[in-house]
Amino acid sequence: MGQGPHRPRRPRRIVISIKTKLGALVVGAVLLTSALALVAIRTSTEFRYITVFAMIATLLITQFVAQSLTAPLDEMTTVAGSISRGDFSRRVRGADRRDELGDLASTINRMADDLEAVDRHRKELVANVSHELRTPIAALRAVLENVVDGVSEADPETMRSALKQTERLGRLVETLLDLSRLDNGVVALRASRFEVWPYLSGVLREANLAASQRGLSSTSGLHNRTDVHLHLDVSPPELVAHADAERLHQVMANLIDNAVKHSPPHGRVTVRARRGPYPDSLELEVEDEGPGIPESERHKVFERFNRGSAPHRPGPGSDGGTGLGLAIARWAVDLHGGGIGVAESSRGCRIRVTLPGSLRPRD
Repeated sequence: MGQGPHRPRRPRRIVISIKTKLGALVVGAVLLTSALALVAIRTSTEFRYITVFAMIATLLITQFVAQSLTAPLDEMTTVAGSISRGDFSRRVRGADRRDELGDLASTINRMADDLEAVDRHRKELVANVSHELRTPIAALRAVLENVVDGVSEADPETMRSALKQTERLGRLVETLLDLSRLDNGVVALRASRFEVWPYLSGVLREANLAASQRGLSSTSGLHNRTDVHLHLDVSPPELVAHADAERLHQVMANLIDNAVKHSPPHGRVTVRARRGPYPDSLELEVEDEGPGIPESERHKVFERFNRGSAPHRPGPGSDGGTGLGLAIARWAVDLHGGGIGVAESSRGCRIRVTLPGSLRPRD
């Protein structure tokens, strides 16, 4: 995964090129003229009439063929002009033509689809970031205004409230920085060998500590889900992997955060680790007991800003998030040359991550 949604492969069809059509036009004109000449010889018709008739027929046929070739080009010019002005809603007709113009129309339509998706993501980014920044900024401003106006004292409890909102802002900014690194491709992979059990134990311990002290950390806010039990299953216990520990921490933290957020009250989140098929390769799974992900949405669950349509269970911290956590997790896995996806599960949601180990990552 991580290469973006695959376009459906176009069915193979017989393509008649424009060169073939023009050649057929020339051959047809010659044959028509020759046929009229034979008719003139057999019927003793004067050649000047035959010549005029042949010229008129050839011009009509040529005009018809030229119109079929130039009309799509005019439409493509109009659509391209609309795209350059920011209107991505228009499409070129004739994409089903079996010639070069049909291929060009399909290419322009695909380009318009991609540009429309990019523009939609840009607008969603502005809307999501504005929404996510507004809440902690408003809360922090209210706390500071109360202190300045003398409504409340700058006691430890008030300062802890201000610090909580500041930390939330910091997490959001860090997420946006990760997103920027993702787009620019400036993140280098620092892979090394490490023992899986103590590493994952530390990740789960941090999650439990964050939940007990100030709510489970996420890219969107605080999730006070101290009722969810985190379970670790590593087999064999001496399992060793080869990966970038910092990037893998991003993956596991986001997956655990997402699983906890969608868990039912007093639910259970299980983190499994198994040896992969290659040296130092690793297979990880994070499974929860929540409502799961509908099969129709599994192909887009790792897209940016995708929050899913499954109903969120009521509970502390169920704010839906920014929809960036799983996208960043996929990015980090792609850096390793691995794969991430939704695995079949009889209950809840199970996300599977595969890392290639000491094999060279994909470019």
